[in-house]
Amino acid sequence: MVSAPLLRAGNLLTNPGFESGQTVVPWNAYGNHVYVLTSATLAHGGTHYLKVYQEFNGAVNYSGVYQDSLSGPGAVYAVSGWACTLSTDALAGQNAAWLEVTFRDVNANVLALYRSATITTNAIASGAFPTSTWIALPITNQYNPNTYAITNHTSALVAPAGTSFVRYQIDFQGDAAYSLGSVYFDDMTLTQTAGGPQGNWNIVWSDEFSGTSINTNIWTYDLGNNNGWGNNELEYYTNSPQNAYVSNGFLHLVALQQSVSGCSYTSARMKTEGLFSAEYGRFAFRASLPAGAGFWPALWMLGANITTVGWPACGEIDVMENDGAVPTNVQGSLHSGSDETLVYTLPGGSVTNFHLYLLEWTTNAVRWYVDGLPYETQTNWSDAAGPYPTPFNQPFFIIMNLAVGGNYLTNPSIATINSNSTFPGQMLVDYVRLYNLTAPLQLSAGLGGGKFLLTWPSNVVCHLESTTNLFAAAWTNVSGAATPFSATPLSTAAFYRLASP
Repeated sequence: MVSAPLLRAGNLLTNPGFESGQTVVPWNAYGNHVYVLTSATLAHGGTHYLKVYQEFNGAVNYSGVYQDSLSGPGAVYAVSGWACTLSTDALAGQNAAWLEVTFRDVNANVLALYRSATITTNAIASGAFPTSTWIALPITNQYNPNTYAITNHTSALVAPAGTSFVRYQIDFQGDAAYSLGSVYFDDMTLTQTAGGPQGNWNIVWSDEFSGTSINTNIWTYDLGNNNGWGNNELEYYTNSPQNAYVSNGFLHLVALQQSVSGCSYTSARMKTEGLFSAEYGRFAFRASLPAGAGFWPALWMLGANITTVGWPACGEIDVMENDGAVPTNVQGSLHSGSDETLVYTLPGGSVTNFHLYLLEWTTNAVRWYVDGLPYETQTNWSDAAGPYPTPFNQPFFIIMNLAVGGNYLTNPSIATINSNSTFPGQMLVDYVRLYNLTAPLQLSAGLGGGKFLLTWPSNVVCHLESTTNLFAAAWTNVSGAATPFSATPLSTAAFYRLASP
């Protein structure tokens, strides 16, 4: 019997070969001499590659690019890339270059450091790094992040406890002597080889919207217009199946051009208030949003004590909100008397496509991600109801809504909305999930009463699957299986695995 981990397939890096034109997006560049160049002859693969050289500022300096990806404790990676220095522009002096991976906590503190072999003039002279040749640079050297001494050599990079994300980085260290030479990089690879999709972050609560109706044990509704909900909104919220329904594995929140009680539009605002709330964890929403002036979709949370202390003392966490007139941008915010916020531009994308909006909330930091890329971290806020970290140290409930009009959109008129948007407008939600750090999602096997006993973490949302033929790829859900599960011996081999959710 086996327990097959559910891994993210393939390279986790976006634009790993710099093939998206003369830009490094979504890589983050530092230093002034980082360029994407085009040449099918010079590139290792494709037609583009990255060129990096030093700053020429009279001091030791650094240039390069980095990209972050969501991770968690226990995740295991294999990492590599390709580098080249031309004989006509060879690395010189004390300049050096290397590839680097760091595992970082939610505050971006380095928890573990790994590097490739370092490209130096000595490496070039010895033939270890010949010029005008693409050389593979696997990242296998583990360093002490405080002393920078090599402590281990390994091809399996393991995310340590406290890991929030993994950073893949290309580094060019320039010397103070204005030495010349550049290094090219191409076809970077970050592949997860073991552990769950987010390490030991596992799903402990979710709604996959896989049924035929909205689960009223989880969701209830805000109704009406409530004086514009404090935002001059123009919609009237209903619990009508025209405005909110489940179909084909998605929750549909629909804004209609429909007059009700003096409002020109109807829509839906669903919440878990009184039914489900949580304190800390990773909250994940996969959703597609409508584009058009007047649409204001949001995935957010409010403190469960709102009826006692009111807003903003209860606190508000906006996982994602969007102005439909700007479909390339989303925003993540904290509101608690002070406002902490940042707008993120989707790299070459639109909110009309499905994206994963994820918020990681810990005791002293809140971090926002889109499609696994972190873009905002907040570690300081204030609230009149108490000292830091109040109010973000208590349970919050979830809200999903599609508003029409309002202050956030700079109050477009009904005429402007009607002439610039297409109704019905629709927000599709694939799932809502809460992840917590748990024991590893794996099966343990033992014997009891002449049967195999299978056990796994009881607080993880998962189900047991089985097959008698690993090569047929036909896994069947074991209906009603709960830990511990008694597996009756069969005359033929049986294999088991866990699937989550």
